[in-house]
Amino acid sequence: MYRPDGARRSLVLAVCCLSVLLVSLDTTILNVALPAMRRDLGSSVAGLQWALDAYTIVLASLLTAAGSTADRVGRRRIFQLGLVLFTGASALCGLAPSTGWLVLFRMVQAVGGSMLTPVAMAILANTFPDPRERARVIGVWGGVVGVSMAAGPVLGGALVQSVGWRSVFCLNVPIGLAALVLTALFVPESRATRARRADPVGQVLVVVLLGALTYAIIEAPGAGWTSPLIVVCLIAAAGALGGLVPYEIRRAEPLIDPRLFRSASFSGATLTAVFAFAALAGFLFANALYLQGELGLSPLSAGLRLLPMAVLCLVCPPLSGRLVGSRGPRIPLLLAGTGITASGALAVLTTHSTHPSYAHLSLTYALFGLGFGFVNAPITDTAVAGLPRAQAGLAAALAATSRQVGSALGVAVIGAAVATGTRATASWIITGCGLAVLVLATTTTGRRPYTAPGVESAVSRTSPRETAR
Repeated sequence: MYRPDGARRSLVLAVCCLSVLLVSLDTTILNVALPAMRRDLGSSVAGLQWALDAYTIVLASLLTAAGSTADRVGRRRIFQLGLVLFTGASALCGLAPSTGWLVLFRMVQAVGGSMLTPVAMAILANTFPDPRERARVIGVWGGVVGVSMAAGPVLGGALVQSVGWRSVFCLNVPIGLAALVLTALFVPESRATRARRADPVGQVLVVVLLGALTYAIIEAPGAGWTSPLIVVCLIAAAGALGGLVPYEIRRAEPLIDPRLFRSASFSGATLTAVFAFAALAGFLFANALYLQGELGLSPLSAGLRLLPMAVLCLVCPPLSGRLVGSRGPRIPLLLAGTGITASGALAVLTTHSTHPSYAHLSLTYALFGLGFGFVNAPITDTAVAGLPRAQAGLAAALAATSRQVGSALGVAVIGAAVATGTRATASWIITGCGLAVLVLATTTTGRRPYTAPGVESAVSRTSPRETAR
């Protein structure tokens, strides 16, 4: 197998980090732009939720298929196709004449996005096979997410205030084009020696499950939980889940292998991602509307208020990666759960004040940034280590899917609380997500991930100290 030299490996890391910057910067900037979009397009809160969740639902539904397809037909090829789709759809989002068209273009954008994050992580897993080195690289990867969170609110606020909300999508175009050129020059092609077959039935069941459940949660506050359409959606979601598990168990090469979840560490990493990213998505959505709506701040001022969170999201991921490489995932996850829990609890107090102090808001956002900054590296490392390197695309896709499922549910559930005027409830939900991360860190970390019989796991190539944990 071709292994690039040190300089080329650094360039591969830079290209992959550029792709995650493209995706994550889009998220943080878009949240700051939500109030301006609401005014310009005449959107409801539910419309704003769909502008976010249409993207995350499609992304979550396709991530695993994109990862396994990349393992089969070539990771660089799929990565380049994803860049083309994401960049083109971003330009269309900037031209959207209505909320409906914006939601449609966001779905196309998500198709491209599904080919970026998991495939980039698979490229990195094959470029950096040593477990300790991979953990440090994942820390750098998480740091890029932190950079996007640090730059996103301020950059987004400045763009929205000076040019308009459409510019936040147009910003993706030059970044995407640069990533395309660098990929063609420096990223080597790679694929699995034996990739998984396509699973169209499983794919459809996943789409029905996520789409129906999210639709019910977003639309129920307005339509009522007992309305026929909401009831049908809940029944469809339950039926899709009930059919997915037995169907996937019977397949030789399932889209999502339920047997992987026999591992406490793998299941814990998946659930941790769901709770942590539900907290993040809901936190950003609620605070974008709170800062510019209830407090009346400008987009730039709102972005500056979020800087304490953004700076810690920049500083903490590399530290988290080093801790995972030397001590395992438990300590970073305990820090993550503590920070998110404390932030949610402090946010509850702001609901009783129409003019919270700057210090109170800064501490709330800093604690959330501290917690979220430590969560990514242990999630990704555990997921990638739990499957053989040949299936790195699938492993990264499963981790990324759980993140997007959490994001979709966070916007749906916490957005529903905001829509009904119960912001305190939204803060308590975030607190509960932090407590869930704490419980999972205590009960599921430190055990060897499940490996299918006869399949060598990346864990089996770790140091004795790590495998003994």
